Amino acid sequence: MSHFSNIKTQIRNVTSLKSALTEMGIAWKEGPTNVRGYQGQTRTAEVVVEQKNDYDIGFSWNGHEYELVADLQYWQQPLTVEGFLRKVSQGYAYQTILSETAKQGFQVSEQKVNEDGSICLVVQRWSA
Repeated sequence: MSHFSNIKTQIRNVTSLKSALTEMGIAWKEGPTNVRGYQGQTRTAEVVVEQKNDYDIGFSWNGHEYELVADLQYWQQPLTVEGFLRKVSQGYAYQTILSETAKQGFQVSEQKVNEDGSICLVVQRWSA
């Protein structure tokens, strides 16, 4: 019986996911590589975060989005699973906005982190 849990996300762009993890100060490995779990069980993921206890966290493509794959019994992060996903999702959205607006010629002119942790961005572009 598998100990792995798959948690759906709204993450579809692996580049923005990797940038979000990097911004959070989380080291990750490029996949496809194995996510280590209970009693040597493994799952394959495109992005893997190794934990000190030898049980990993992965993000695996399911054909529609990247799911978080982990043995939640051995979760060893400063945030809860929900808190971790919330933070990764916020960073992912931020990175996606930066990437997409840059493609359209916009630049960030203002950025503010609010008390509740939300981020306010103002982007602009100049036309001739």
